Amino acid sequence: MTMVGEMWSHLGSTMGTLMLVYTLFKQFFPYHLQDSFEKYFNRIVRFAYPYVEITFDEFTGERMKRSEGYSRIKSYLGDKSTASAKRLKADVVKDSQSAVLSMDYNEEITDEFQGVKVWWSANRTLPTTQRISWYPNDDEKKYYRLTVHKRHRELITQSYISHVMMEGKEIATRKRQRKLYSNNPSQNWYGYRRSKWSNVLFEHPATFDTLAMDAKLKEEIKNDLI
Repeated sequence: MTMVGEMWSHLGSTMGTLMLVYTLFKQFFPYHLQDSFEKYFNRIVRFAYPYVEITFDEFTGERMKRSEGYSRIKSYLGDKSTASAKRLKADVVKDSQSAVLSMDYNEEITDEFQGVKVWWSANRTLPTTQRISWYPNDDEKKYYRLTVHKRHRELITQSYISHVMMEGKEIATRKRQRKLYSNNPSQNWYGYRRSKWSNVLFEHPATFDTLAMDAKLKEEIKNDLI
């Protein structure tokens, strides 16, 4: 069962009652009392909603450098997404026989840590209006959201997130590809995804067969390796 399904199975009747009360109040109570009521109503909703949500943005900080935490979460969720997500994104790497799959936006998967179930979702926000921008990368904001029952807050904040970061780093190291970096033109130095650097995958064309080596010696080396 997904996080949304479990949540509403536990809270459906409670939230339904609260929303009915809220609707009746908006219709029949004097307008000047509604602001105060909404403040207390929001407190009740927060009390009735038993989940904690933690957001990990792709870009954070004043310099808008890509968050290492976001990258590690992406690596950590990679294989889990392939196994359980219903909607996936595919990225075909050059010379690879298969596609690299990752969780699509607005998709949700579950994970378990020390017997505690958590939910991960991949999300993005797009501009609400079309506008002319000098910065082509200033288009969308991506983030991961972690949801867990509030009674497990301490376990998640003190142990689980560290576990995700360490595992994600190890996975990224195993799958790391060499990259070549170059300086961006000045118009890309500003905006949400501002950066003075861009990169491309380093794919060197040289192979053992193209090495300048005596053919007989090369064959002997190959035979030794078999």
